[in-house]
Amino acid sequence: MEATIDNILNVTLLEPKHKHPTIFARYDELNEGESLTIHNDHDPKPLYYQLLGERGNVFTWEYLEEGPVWWKVKIRKNITGEADETLGQLAAKDLRKAEIFKKYGLDFSCGGKQTVKEACAEKGLDVTNIEKELQQADKMPVSHSIPYDEWNLDFLVDYIVNTHHHYIRKNLPDIVTYANKVMEVHCKEHPELIEINELVKAMNLGLTDHLEKEEKILFPYIKDLARADKNTPPPKATHFNSIQDVVENHEKEHEGVGGKLSAIRKLSSNYTLPEDACASYTLLFRMLDEFEEDIQLHIHLENNILFPKSIVLEKGI
Repeated sequence: MEATIDNILNVTLLEPKHKHPTIFARYDELNEGESLTIHNDHDPKPLYYQLLGERGNVFTWEYLEEGPVWWKVKIRKNITGEADETLGQLAAKDLRKAEIFKKYGLDFSCGGKQTVKEACAEKGLDVTNIEKELQQADKMPVSHSIPYDEWNLDFLVDYIVNTHHHYIRKNLPDIVTYANKVMEVHCKEHPELIEINELVKAMNLGLTDHLEKEEKILFPYIKDLARADKNTPPPKATHFNSIQDVVENHEKEHEGVGGKLSAIRKLSSNYTLPEDACASYTLLFRMLDEFEEDIQLHIHLENNILFPKSIVLEKGI
């Protein structure tokens, strides 16, 4: 019996030893941008990893139906040069996807230059499950989230300063105070608090300098770029040659902050309170958890939206 109809391959009609070779042959026959839909009586997930291993990251995999009788998967051959979007690019376009990344501990801010496949491989996560959730997010009604990616850059700069820089300056001194206080009281029973306190102090010193450099050097130049037009001479950077040079350093500093917060989360077992935790202990962990969430969005706005757009804008002037 013929196993293929149009662009569909009914795998159940093939002998077991011929299934994967036939699928590979049919995939290889596709032109770029074309797809093959396979029908099977069980989840063909092992095929995904075999295809990825033998052909590389040159296809997309979409579940159309998932049991209990049929599993139907659409496999599309990517167009040459059509690279997977990074975590940062996906989150910049749709913050619903950022929530999925948070759920699985995928860093879309400091680690925003990785693709989903790369990030999942690094953490040992099942990429098919996460890609499926991302595809389902595309089909959900668009939420009324803040359209950061649509804002003018000068407005985005002001938002970052007035919202996220203000948040850091308001809350980090209290976190420093409580981290030291809780360490002094509880370090004998919970020695990890000593390292947490050191990380908080180092983060405070680094961020204080970082915010000053952004507000006094980088951000004013970006705002001048955003406001320039054909009738205005292009602004001149006085402290650096190009935004790209400065951005690389700022992104490294962002990685430093993200790394310290990740270390604190690990040391605290995801901010799990011990039985002897006092009110200050509880408050410290709550503030750190909230601080990390704010920093993640803050860095995302800069690394994945503000900086890439500023670099493009500078090159175009």
